Amino acid sequence: MKAYPESIIKKIEALEKKYAEMGQDMPSYLDGLLYSNILSYWDYIHLDTLLSIQKPKTDCKDEMIFITYHQITELMFRLIIAEAEQLCTDKEQPQEVWIKHLSRINRYFRHLISSFDIMIQGMDKDAFRKFRMALLPASGFQSVQYRKIEIYSSNLRQLLHLKYRNTFQEDASLNTLYQHIYWKSSNRELKSGKKTLTLTMFEEKYDEILLNLAKSLQTQNINSKYLQAHIDIKNNPDIIKELKNLDLNANLFWLLAHYGAADAFLRDKQEIIVATGGTNWQSYLPPQYQKIMYFPSLWTEQESADWGRVK
Repeated sequence: MKAYPESIIKKIEALEKKYAEMGQDMPSYLDGLLYSNILSYWDYIHLDTLLSIQKPKTDCKDEMIFITYHQITELMFRLIIAEAEQLCTDKEQPQEVWIKHLSRINRYFRHLISSFDIMIQGMDKDAFRKFRMALLPASGFQSVQYRKIEIYSSNLRQLLHLKYRNTFQEDASLNTLYQHIYWKSSNRELKSGKKTLTLTMFEEKYDEILLNLAKSLQTQNINSKYLQAHIDIKNNPDIIKELKNLDLNANLFWLLAHYGAADAFLRDKQEIIVATGGTNWQSYLPPQYQKIMYFPSLWTEQESADWGRVK
């Protein structure tokens, strides 16, 4: 009989202990391992499925760039949410945990900000203006994951439209605050001022989900947890730097990059083309009009007043 090395025996004993603690029979799991197929790269990432979900609405070749780019963006948003979830739910929250998750979030945002060149430099403007008409009324505004990132990052009061931010009392309900969140107030038809179909569709599908998330994170979002944190965390310069970078990346550089992409494709000499959602992107995307800051306590009054202004 073959004599196994001590390292193998220790691993078997560790497995026995693991499954015994769960009330499971380890040999049965070994049988499963014996008969299971070897894992391949394409099966692990579901490559065939992944490559099957790019389904352009037109025959314009550059639409493949557009749809694939936005799918990649949503995957990056998913990574950001995964890090935010861990930070918001971690009970111990040592300083290194804050730095680890915040630096990862900022790394993902930096990737997103720089990625706009994929469209700006790599997609034909005339082709875009043709296939975009087949996408109505869909809009990047309808990215629920980005709205979740905002709710994970800060309190609803910080996400209110600027004209409502100091209107409500401290005891105002989350339901009331949510109805005045900035993107609800901004997504209106240019002529009538009524809600766009883009907004109405989004509200019907996601309002309940987002409001419930806001309620569950009322005191557990990143900003709230920072304000409640131990003085060592609140005074840690590396944590402060990462939080401020998150504000800059999400609420300044990302919006400016997005605005630059819209400007490249929707402006032609003096002609301004409205976005597919029917809103005026010129008044929606520039950060100086919304002045959203996840962590307002970290910025001076002057910095807040100058937020979004290009010097």
